[in-house]
Amino acid sequence: MKTQLAMLFAAVLSVPAFAAEAPTLSAKGDPKAAEAIVNSVCAGCHGVDGNSAIPANPSLAGQGAEYLNKQLANFKSGERSSAVMMGMVASLTPADMKNISAYFSEKSAKAATAKDKAKATLGQKIYRGGVQGSGVPACASCHGAKGEGIPIQFPRLAGQHADYTLDQLNKFRAGERANDAAKMMRVISAKMTPQEMEAVAQYIQGMR
Repeated sequence: MKTQLAMLFAAVLSVPAFAAEAPTLSAKGDPKAAEAIVNSVCAGCHGVDGNSAIPANPSLAGQGAEYLNKQLANFKSGERSSAVMMGMVASLTPADMKNISAYFSEKSAKAATAKDKAKATLGQKIYRGGVQGSGVPACASCHGAKGEGIPIQFPRLAGQHADYTLDQLNKFRAGERANDAAKMMRVISAKMTPQEMEAVAQYIQGMR
């Protein structure tokens, strides 16, 4: 068990090594060139400014361009599964995806509030300190103390819809989503209880 945890934290901390494995994830697109595509394809679900009004759909505003580009590429290749998103990206070129990623990365994320303060309080403890005894590391170790994320590897989380975050945690836990670096989210979510996942999702929604 100690060996597995040591390997997990080593993977978390080896950001330069992971970046070296994925040089094609750099996304230096043209935000202006994405406006027509965003208005016609993306805005209905994610909002024209990247702040989704639909809890089941993620807000994209302020997300790292490299991370967004990776997700779009994964949807296109089938590495990440979603009938809706796979259909949306089918006709997009690599340049389109870089432009869209740059567009949303420059938008400002709107602040949100946790709906359940009691759960958010528990979620804060897990986010900052993990869960002792079950091997769940602090979310902050990868996603940052303020949920700002790390480009390419780890997404921005602050203000993300709790419904969406919980859904992704459940998908990682069930193995339905498998495009996480070094299987980290699948390993971590498998050690979390449903209550812990919901608590973290509530805290993340209210992060500023």
